Amino acid sequence: MKQKLRWGVLGCANIAIHSVIPAIKNSETSVVLAIASRGIEKARSTAADLGIERAYGSYEALLQDPEINVVYIPLPNHLHKEWTIKAAKAGKHVLCEKPLALNQEEAREMVGACKEAGVKLGEAFMYRYHPRYERIKEILKSGEIGTICGLHGTFTFNNATDKDNVRYRAEWGGGSIYDVGCYPISAARYLLEREPEAVTVQTFFSPEHDHVDMMVSGLIEFPENIGVTIMCGMWAHFQNTLQIVGTKGKIDIPNAFIVNSDLGGDFKVTVDGETRTEPSKELNQYTIQVDEFAQSIIDGTPPRFPSEDAIKNMKVIDACLLSAKNKQRVLLT
Repeated sequence: MKQKLRWGVLGCANIAIHSVIPAIKNSETSVVLAIASRGIEKARSTAADLGIERAYGSYEALLQDPEINVVYIPLPNHLHKEWTIKAAKAGKHVLCEKPLALNQEEAREMVGACKEAGVKLGEAFMYRYHPRYERIKEILKSGEIGTICGLHGTFTFNNATDKDNVRYRAEWGGGSIYDVGCYPISAARYLLEREPEAVTVQTFFSPEHDHVDMMVSGLIEFPENIGVTIMCGMWAHFQNTLQIVGTKGKIDIPNAFIVNSDLGGDFKVTVDGETRTEPSKELNQYTIQVDEFAQSIIDGTPPRFPSEDAIKNMKVIDACLLSAKNKQRVLLT
């Protein structure tokens, strides 16, 4: 058996405990060697619960472990830059949660630090590793639904009563654009294979939640007159959808970003009034993400999604936040 990459996890966030750590443990390429928290007791109890060999009472201590090859960073958004750069300087490859940073300048600094250190940096957009998205791109490029006219993406949920949640700390990078709006933004850029020209965003900033953006509706203008509308929020009925409309048909993805046994990955293609279902195998897209990122490290090959993509995505997020704040159309070109 080939030697597996040894991962360290900085923090005990829910996304790490319930999604990414199980994904690493189930992967073909990797093992979880250590987890760190700001206190040793939390780290030890989490390690015991998850069967992780080593626990550290500080993030610095984990980075000093010479046997760790890769770190996963699920920390609040405002800590991504600091710990990505520290991990890079410690010689660790980094898979960092989305959004990579608080703005494009931070993202550019993080990418530069990782390149200088000779380590790889990945942004954890797990949805795009699911093979159904390659199938969707095949359909789009085939011309089956005609010329693309527009996309509509939603990602909303209602967690408004949990007012101590890190999502509701403005200085920590809270808000729905950072948390879930980044997904349809990323998906539109990925599927259209081009960058937008302008954004206009209408937002509800909640005084009850440190004035973060709790509900967002936006228009993102792409070249060739393609309009992408997005809706994201943290005080709304749960939605997780993407629709692509063409001159001859459309593609509907009912569970566009979150996929599990309850939320299947099938999507529908409608052409000239006839609809078919494109089946999707039950796959763990977190595990696929881990294996693909790890394999690029093992093979020394460029990752399918270069870290520079995160800078481009942050540029759009920056424009959305500026548009929301100033209630104006923001040009990106």
